[in-house]
Amino acid sequence: MKDIPDDLRINGERLLARLSEMARIGATPKGGVSRLALTDEDKAARDLFTKWCRAAGCTVTVDQVGNIFARRIGTQDDLASVFLGSHLDSQPTGGRFDGVYGVLAGLEVIETMNDRGISTKHPLEVVSWTSEEGARFSPAMVGSGVFAGVFELGYVLSRADKDGLTLRDELKRIGYAGEEPVGGRQVRAAFELHIEQGPILEAEKVTIGVVSGVQGLLWYDLVIKGQEAHAGPTPMQLRRDPVAGLSSIIQKIYILAEENAPHARVTFGDIKVEPGSRNTVPGRVTLAIDLRHPDPEVLDSMDRELRSIVESQCHPAGLTGKLEEVWYMPPVFFAPECISAIRGAVEGLGLPAMDIVSGAGHDALYLSKVAPTGMIFIPCRGGLSHNEGEYASPGDLIAGGNVLLRAVLEIADS
Repeated sequence: MKDIPDDLRINGERLLARLSEMARIGATPKGGVSRLALTDEDKAARDLFTKWCRAAGCTVTVDQVGNIFARRIGTQDDLASVFLGSHLDSQPTGGRFDGVYGVLAGLEVIETMNDRGISTKHPLEVVSWTSEEGARFSPAMVGSGVFAGVFELGYVLSRADKDGLTLRDELKRIGYAGEEPVGGRQVRAAFELHIEQGPILEAEKVTIGVVSGVQGLLWYDLVIKGQEAHAGPTPMQLRRDPVAGLSSIIQKIYILAEENAPHARVTFGDIKVEPGSRNTVPGRVTLAIDLRHPDPEVLDSMDRELRSIVESQCHPAGLTGKLEEVWYMPPVFFAPECISAIRGAVEGLGLPAMDIVSGAGHDALYLSKVAPTGMIFIPCRGGLSHNEGEYASPGDLIAGGNVLLRAVLEIADS
């Protein structure tokens, strides 16, 4: 590997200017963005990105699920590429940095190398993955998911939004239904730079998070059935009230999370009570449960304990509890060589850093199935993301770009 010049830095002003220009596409009144996947706003963002990539001398190709690849040649151009990227789509009321920061920082890495006359042995490809957010077409991360073989192409193309418009038809409408096959590319390594979307780095006053992996998660639907009854004449002790069972179950699951602190997470994001009448004891309650932990053995143990809690709290109360597993995403551990390259970049720049586990899913999660992968986090104010108030400081944005630049050089010449 060639030596990295001590003074090598990205052009921070250019990166910040492009982030600002991109944020005008789909801008919302409160300072965020609304660029749902494959809308006219997403098309405009894609058009601007590909324009910048071509101006930087990259060859741009698009695959059949709409993933965009902007390629810079290597000195040994038949070698596997190093990927840099994230996504351009957003939540309905999203922030101006989620996803797009990783894409534009990847482009800035290439432009900095162009400015400094730096070549790499491996080719570089800046990638914008299709429909990462899952806000319009579910599930999330489908572009990288098809690339990594997690989803079938036909399944993803058939996904429809709430208006019945399919991903396939919307790709065609905006002109990004590419001809390139999805996947099958040789990838030397993949890097994704992202805001943390959580409060830890800010709380610790740390500039860079070296991401070791992604938490595993389990999603469940819990259905508790009891017996409907009149709220007035039915004594409390004679009721088969599923809400009473739910109350004790929730309390015990919170205790379960406390017992597996600090990494355990539990969230009850949706509760439905039926029949939903003010003066009727409900006969049925449905609860959505989100359970997370980065250690697969601990997550398995929490799963077993959760099932035991449901049984122990429902049966004695004359209730029936059915726990249905909706989705399992196993914990992901990123590649040691990518983590090492990121740590080396941090040390070379003298930046405060810490190891961190991602609590959210990212395209890097699926990329790790087909290539050595690493992630870099920077702080976001208050840990706020998926929100128009999302904010990252200019200094942190530039610092993250500099770490990405050096980490990529480390791998691209190895």
